[in-house]
Amino acid sequence: MAERSTAAVDVADTSGDKPLTAKADQPTADGVAKNRERDTEDVEAQGSGGTESPGKASPPELHSGHKLARRYRLEECVTRLDGFSSWRAVDEKLRRAVGVHILPADHARARSVLAAARSSALLGDPRFVQVLDAVEENDLVYVVHEWLPDATELTTLLAPGPLEVYDAYQMVTQVASAMAAAHREGLAHLRLNPNAVLRTSSGQWRIRGLAVNAALRGVSSESPQRTDTEAIGALLYAALTQRWPYESDAYGLAGLPKDVGLIAPDQVRAGVHRGLSELSMRALANDGATASRHESACTTPEELVKAIGEMPRIRPPEPAFTAPPDYQRTTYQQGTYGRPAPHPGVTQPVPAPPPPLQSRTGRALKWAVSALLIAALGLGSWQLADALMDRGGTSGENQNQTTDDGDKNRTAPKPTKTLSIDGAAEYVAEGDAQHPGDVKLTYDSSMTTGWRTSSYKDGPKILIKPGVGIVYDLGSAQEVSAATLSLRYGGDHTTVELYAADSLTPSSLDSLDKIGSATTKSTTATVKVGKPMKSRYVLVWLTALPYSGADSANYSDPGYKQAITNVKFTG
Repeated sequence: MAERSTAAVDVADTSGDKPLTAKADQPTADGVAKNRERDTEDVEAQGSGGTESPGKASPPELHSGHKLARRYRLEECVTRLDGFSSWRAVDEKLRRAVGVHILPADHARARSVLAAARSSALLGDPRFVQVLDAVEENDLVYVVHEWLPDATELTTLLAPGPLEVYDAYQMVTQVASAMAAAHREGLAHLRLNPNAVLRTSSGQWRIRGLAVNAALRGVSSESPQRTDTEAIGALLYAALTQRWPYESDAYGLAGLPKDVGLIAPDQVRAGVHRGLSELSMRALANDGATASRHESACTTPEELVKAIGEMPRIRPPEPAFTAPPDYQRTTYQQGTYGRPAPHPGVTQPVPAPPPPLQSRTGRALKWAVSALLIAALGLGSWQLADALMDRGGTSGENQNQTTDDGDKNRTAPKPTKTLSIDGAAEYVAEGDAQHPGDVKLTYDSSMTTGWRTSSYKDGPKILIKPGVGIVYDLGSAQEVSAATLSLRYGGDHTTVELYAADSLTPSSLDSLDKIGSATTKSTTATVKVGKPMKSRYVLVWLTALPYSGADSANYSDPGYKQAITNVKFTG
């Protein structure tokens, strides 16, 4: 069987996984019902496919080369389990790789799989592997989803060792934020594990199998938010320690020692970040050992997102500086080319200087050289004195640094620095808010996430309200010189204005001081401040937006719209 990408297997999990079913043998201290029996139907996700469970509906007889809907050509079966099969396929219409789950239409879970796939597709959040199609046809039910050849499972990333602190922080931040958004729409995962979390080549974390994996496996939960929150805690625990936080080994990771219970990650491995260690404990639940002794437990993804936001921000590591290699010095000296190199230990004779010129011609040449030197010295002294006299008349009148073009009044520019952002809030002048929960994604060091506006029918100028935007908190009064925005959509045109604000929630737009504006047709905008000013709070205000069509990657309708993926202030 040809080698396949680890980014494609959606439903086959390692046999050590703990099921997340609704019924439980005993409750934990926070009242969450748990089932501690192992899921014996799981198969190794990296293997060549599982075997059918006895007594289950048989999967359809399919083979490589078979076409579904005269469009999806099956290439390789990656999972065959519990009456369904999963394939790597090719969408011949769009000429791209896709993944396909297939099960008989009379399968006991066929209806629930279709419903879960359609609900997941309606969410359209780019942080999840997208469902592209869900069809019942010719006694088959099949679900088509994205195939990410450039993505790597968390299982594979943890094989050599734990993640770096910043990578673990980014993983839990992005996964928790995505799951919080899903639960707001009534969707749960219930099979969130290291096989379901992927990192793309750009560093973005994505989740596959939202709702669909659980439907394929018949998994349910009476407390889905708690189930997914604990799963995120387990992912973070594994990322920090390279250990699975239960007694059973799973996903290529060793479990915890028996009869020890759940111990904090910083007690399992030295050097673990204290804040992330406590965060994982707050999300986990295991026989009463549910949370840090100092903080309350997180029981929903939304609470976990809030807890992450209250942590000191973990910044990416500084790039290591590599000194350029020393170039080999040559020993070439003038007049030595072609001569044999001296042997070590052999004293070389010092060449005697040529005899002085004693002839009449020599004496004449001496006098001529002396005369030229005297003349040169006299001319140089005269020029130096003249220059000093000229400068003496202007001494003290101009102390500014002179630039290369001779402009004596131009001073060297002050060095700029990037200002840190301590917080932000969406500002609503009129009407409804846009997406206030996403404002922190505009300064999270990721260019793939961001805050977006609604899609408006009229434009480019926003007509139904004075504008939309975000107020940023710089922590203290700072001298702001410019703001640089990374935008998702180009086109005609985006207008950005800057205002100095007095708080994160200004009373009105008219009470603010406008300090700069810019219009751009590209996906970047730099707004320069017209005059020096200091402010702790700065409002980034959009008054005109470009037109863009429907965007499944950003789950938005066609219209005049914009999304801010990154904001940087300099001072």
